[in-house]
Amino acid sequence: MYKVFIDGKEGTTGLKIFERMAKRTDVRVETLPEELRKDAGARKECINRADIVFLCLPDAAAKESVSLIENKGVRVIDASTAHRTSPDWAYGFPELSGEHRRRIAGADRVAVPGCHASGFISLVYPLIAGGFAGRDYPFVCHSVTGYSGGGKKMIAEYEAEGRPLEFDSPRQYGLSQNHKHLPEMQYVCGLDHKPIFNPIVSDFYSGMCVTVPVYTRLLKKKIDVDGLKRYYAEYYASHNFVKVAQESKSYLPANTLVGTNNMEIYIDGNEERIVLASVFDNLGKGASGAAVQCMNVMLGLDERTSLV
Repeated sequence: MYKVFIDGKEGTTGLKIFERMAKRTDVRVETLPEELRKDAGARKECINRADIVFLCLPDAAAKESVSLIENKGVRVIDASTAHRTSPDWAYGFPELSGEHRRRIAGADRVAVPGCHASGFISLVYPLIAGGFAGRDYPFVCHSVTGYSGGGKKMIAEYEAEGRPLEFDSPRQYGLSQNHKHLPEMQYVCGLDHKPIFNPIVSDFYSGMCVTVPVYTRLLKKKIDVDGLKRYYAEYYASHNFVKVAQESKSYLPANTLVGTNNMEIYIDGNEERIVLASVFDNLGKGASGAAVQCMNVMLGLDERTSLV
């Protein structure tokens, strides 16, 4: 039986991982009493007794937890932003390529992708890998997310009685173009420049729709909507959680995959302009589901364990 410690179990991602672990018979989750939750010595003991440690912490705290590791057998899955652009950490998106999956399987350190970044990278990485877009393409990304992505503070704000009227409306943020997912989006896709990124939080609990529009005239290879659908369908064909829709939709809601680790990719448009879209749960494939999937891959288990 694998020993698992969730450092930061009280946060949104940590709680979701804990719920998924509770359904399993092949793991034992070690927990700290509330009074010892911030005790570095107690945390250090739990970390070094574990086979798998999930870090669901702010960046600085995640780095601190890694520094506490003395047992070389401890394997870490970090859900923070701290290590996503580090070459020493495997990037936890196994569907991107065979090399990504192999690195995760053999890694002692895995960084879980950010939620917005997961959608962007699922769309742009195949474009670059297939030679359809150059690394200098001027990408723009729009992302609509449920308010749970903002953690406990934002959840409380949205669910409070007498909240401000502005919370009834979608709210765009990250206007300074310094969102914390931007370095990851650029690094993983190998882009020359960061994309313009427009995240939008809206009045629903969870779910996410990330869109990337492209001009066909700026692509390196000539291809139409149907051709791109076939390409993406083949690219993700062998994977359990990422599927490519073949039908068109008049409306594309962001909350259709809530509670799952699934991701659906939609491609539509015309011969001049094509819109790529990725729909998933920001708490699933965008956070806790991806973390558990990485653990399954690392341990050589069926990656669908406790995710279906």
